[in-house]
Amino acid sequence: MTTLFYSLGVIAMIATAVVLLIGIGGFGAGGKFNAKFGNKMMQLRLALQFVAVVLLMAFMWFANQGGQ
Repeated sequence: MTTLFYSLGVIAMIATAVVLLIGIGGFGAGGKFNAKFGNKMMQLRLALQFVAVVLLMAFMWFANQGGQ
């Protein structure tokens, strides 16, 4: 179970980083992409970041349960 939460947490962190970099690139370039997707990319980043934190907290909780 801990391996599942760890793996999903790492995937969520990578997805967060990718969305962040795309969003920053869009802000830097400006234009139509930024006007259309800039705010949505940062909202998606925030949601993915929340998921990553929850998954890693679940990983830590289940890892501590196995040691008792």
